[in-house]
Amino acid sequence: MTTRPAAAAARATVYGYPRQGPNRELKKAIEGYWKGRVTADALQRTAAELRGAKWRRLADAGIDEVPTGDFSYYDHVLDTTVMVGAIPHRHREAVTADPLDGYFAMARGTQDVAPLEMTKWFDTNYHYLVPELGPDTVFAADSAKQVGEVREALALGHTPRPVLVGPLTYLLLAKPAPDAPADFEPITLLDRLLPVYAEILADLRAAGAEWAQLDEPALVQDRTSAELNAAERVYRELGALTDRPKLLVASYFDRLGEALPVLAKSPVEGLALDFTESASGNLDALAAVGGLSGKRLVAGVVNGRNIWVNDLSASLATLGTLLGLADQVDVSASCSLLHVPLDTAAERDIEPQVLRWLAFARQKTAEIVTLAKGLTHGTDAIAAELAANRAALASRAGSPITHDSAIRARAAAVTEAEARRSQPYAERAAAQRAHLGLPLLPTTTIGSFPQTGELRSARAALRAGRIDAAGYEERIRAEIQEVISFQEEAGLDVLVHGEAERNDMVQYFAEQLIGYLATQHGWVQSYGTRYVRPPILVGDISRPEPMTVRWATYAQSLTSRPVKGMLTGPVTMLAWSFVRDDQPLGETARQVALALRDEVGDLEAADTSVIQVDEPALRETLPLRSADRPAYLAWATEAFRLTTAGVRPDTQIHTHMCYAEFGDIVQAIDDLDADVISLEAARSHMQVARELAAHAYPREAGPGVYDIHSPRVPSAEEAAALLRTGLKAIPAERLWVNPDCGLKTRGWPETRAALENLVAAARTVRSELSEA
Repeated sequence: MTTRPAAAAARATVYGYPRQGPNRELKKAIEGYWKGRVTADALQRTAAELRGAKWRRLADAGIDEVPTGDFSYYDHVLDTTVMVGAIPHRHREAVTADPLDGYFAMARGTQDVAPLEMTKWFDTNYHYLVPELGPDTVFAADSAKQVGEVREALALGHTPRPVLVGPLTYLLLAKPAPDAPADFEPITLLDRLLPVYAEILADLRAAGAEWAQLDEPALVQDRTSAELNAAERVYRELGALTDRPKLLVASYFDRLGEALPVLAKSPVEGLALDFTESASGNLDALAAVGGLSGKRLVAGVVNGRNIWVNDLSASLATLGTLLGLADQVDVSASCSLLHVPLDTAAERDIEPQVLRWLAFARQKTAEIVTLAKGLTHGTDAIAAELAANRAALASRAGSPITHDSAIRARAAAVTEAEARRSQPYAERAAAQRAHLGLPLLPTTTIGSFPQTGELRSARAALRAGRIDAAGYEERIRAEIQEVISFQEEAGLDVLVHGEAERNDMVQYFAEQLIGYLATQHGWVQSYGTRYVRPPILVGDISRPEPMTVRWATYAQSLTSRPVKGMLTGPVTMLAWSFVRDDQPLGETARQVALALRDEVGDLEAADTSVIQVDEPALRETLPLRSADRPAYLAWATEAFRLTTAGVRPDTQIHTHMCYAEFGDIVQAIDDLDADVISLEAARSHMQVARELAAHAYPREAGPGVYDIHSPRVPSAEEAAALLRTGLKAIPAERLWVNPDCGLKTRGWPETRAALENLVAAARTVRSELSEA
């Protein structure tokens, strides 16, 4: 590659970075604040220290522009709601009294006030707080956070680029407020919102920001002509402002499609596009519109969502093609690095051979810098890095860790009949009613019970060798006994063992399956202070021995009521892991499904009559473009059925989904052919029940009546009111009563009170039905 002129030297940048700190310092400080052990001043100092350390690390690595504004105490969309003054009526008093406590009240709720609804950020496992807007919403600019972080970065000697959620994406992600008319559309508030963004941009320019990044990932989804016209108007008007920084409009997660020519023609100074495999259409589309004459292009050629090392040579080839399509080509990841762990150097237990295949946020930053250097100075300047990269890629491709011929042969031999139940639902339902003998409106929970400090300490003590396996199992048995005893006393109908032995619903299984790799420090933010360690799908998947049967059998021995066997479904095992990029996802899903099918068979053989296979990620993993969805849903639903279809008719198969928009996958939910599905519904006021009814969903369903992501305890009457709403959509003989999700993040006092109220609500409504 020839050397570029100095004036066109490629810069290295990132859109965002993990927030938590090397040891999850932010999580600990926030949770300490909630518990009263950390003051607001101490929390803010910790946050400032983490921001400063992040910027210094990025600058030291060679990043030319550091992102500001991507830091958040809870969620960047919630931060945007504060920035534009769209505080819901019920939270205004709290926000006025104490902005920090009011902020957390919007995120988590209080005993008296419900939080904002929470759902998934596009097709990721990151959750955002959904803005609530109505015809009476009045926006007001509050740029204090954004301006403050720009000034912090400048004071530390960095070049900041503030990152904001773009106005179009903000409105398209919003929902009508509870009191808004049924036909209200938040996008109609664009006239009110644009002047607020103009004021914020002026404040950022005054603070010293040369560039500002406006994230518009909503534009990679299918958009109507009216929405594309709105995009044209937004960036025509913002681009025409004179008192503003230069504007970089960023899209990611997929191809920009029909929105690309709209943005290319707008008077903004730059575009940031995803050029990884998931957005492969962007390169051809950019050429088709004639490139970005006079504009800056930030090329996302390093995958910001997965953890495999980048193919540097392939990325350089893409970058070389892009050189002729924009005045300035800079290098970045495909999206914020928020979605990957911080640093592979912290992983002491992964084989060095495998570790060289992996790149977390810090390693991806180094790849970006290397690519910018190579683009500017030619390949000779990065010869050593290219040689090491080629060796790592060859090592992975040729490793026996990644391929098992027996597993591949079994997956290839699967027949269509293996993915179908032997009897239709109506016959199964009759057999299950006779076998289980459950009352009308049966009550249950989703699976997990509170993971107490004692449990986590016992798990840590086992890892550290301070207790032996026998001592640890004794602790788990005691916890299961307590969970079963409480459920019986509370009056629940179908029980769970509480999952005391499980660290995480995906990681627990990944650690027992061949082909998965677990990390020790690979934390990724899921929502708020909830961090997970997604395992890595490194090779072909198989199950060497039963994973759950022992604990399910023990729990069932303690009660005469049915105890659910609890498994995580194949799609969620993929969605909440870092997946292979060297074979189609459908092939990996089939391998995982076959391993889980073996587990389902062993649970049934051990007299487990109810088996729940959770698939909360089915909607989350749905492709952002409708044209790509049929192929995904075909292999995703087949994988679930392959997992569950081998059971007897009287074995009841449950599934669970939460915190996503389900309306556009109701047919896929139907295609799963589960006997019972439980879904998140409390924050959305039973919206999913109405969506199931509109589809004429024929099987049993449990829309949640207890929002477990809030510390507030719903009253029995509140739960009963939600049940009555559910009954308007789902017949009583097919309606279950359950929380929105698992209870592992809650404490025992609130769990006891909430479930007792849930059972009381079910009894009240049963009585009303009987009288009617």
